[in-house]
Order: sequence, then C-alpha cells, then structure tokens
Amino acid sequence: MTQKIRKAKITDAKEIYTLINSWSKEGKVLERSLNYIYENIRDFWIYETKNTIIGACALHVVGWQDLGEIKSLVVLKKFQDKGMGTKLVEHCIKEAKAMGIKNVFALTFVPQFFKKLGFREIDRKNLPHKIWSDCVDCIYFPDCQEKAVILHLK
Repeated sequence: MTQKIRKAKITDAKEIYTLINSWSKEGKVLERSLNYIYENIRDFWIYETKNTIIGACALHVVGWQDLGEIKSLVVLKKFQDKGMGTKLVEHCIKEAKAMGIKNVFALTFVPQFFKKLGFREIDRKNLPHKIWSDCVDCIYFPDCQEKAVILHLK
C-alpha cells in the first residue's frame, strides 16, 4: 500500500473536514467548520493512501513569540496504532524547526499520546492569552477538559 504525507491542497478541505468532525462527534478533537479548514488549509499536513486521506494534522503559527500549535490531529479508526499520528506530528515538528519556532504546544484530550513524543504537560495558564481566541467559540468553553502539552525544540 502506497502511503505518503504531504501538505494539504484546497481540494482536500472537504475530506479533512469530514475526518476531523467524525472524531469530534466522539469528543476526541474539537469540531472545525469547513470555512475554518479552507482558511487554514496551509497549516495542514495529510496522510494519504490510494488518493484517500487517512489522517490529518495542522501546525498553526501563533501570532507572536516563537510558538506553534499542533491542531486537529486525526487518523481514520482502521489505521489507528500504526504510527501515522506520530508521523504527522513529526512532520509538523520538522516544519516548525525549519520556520525557527522554538516551542510547539497542543491542547489535547489525549495528553499521553503527546507525552510519548517528548511533550510535557503544563498548566494552560502558562500559554499566551492569544491562543484562547479559539476557545471562546468552543462548545466546551469555559469548562474545557483539554490538557496543555509543550515540546521545546532544539
């Protein structure tokens, strides 16, 4: 089976949207609108096989400091536990390093996944207030159950 990771294209937006929101219905990731996917398509990496998207992950540059955020990491259920999520995050980290980003964080319902990749859990209050702009529109606000994890890049 031919598999590859590549930057997302505008034609991938609807498939990314469907994949993310299938997981959001289970409470594993935050829901994203199709408009959000289109507006942030440059942030996304996708994992594909036979022209089908089986995973997605985004690296969003936070508007100040040297900080990036891993967002919307999802892999189709039948491809879980095969290292695809890890590879997607590794691509985001590689891109962050190339951009000169020194710290990458994620807000996640699954902190143990990120801890296996070297992230450490931190108090969300230690993150810049700018990242909370997404939070005010979230269905879980203000009682968020996500955990904050961060990785300091070398």
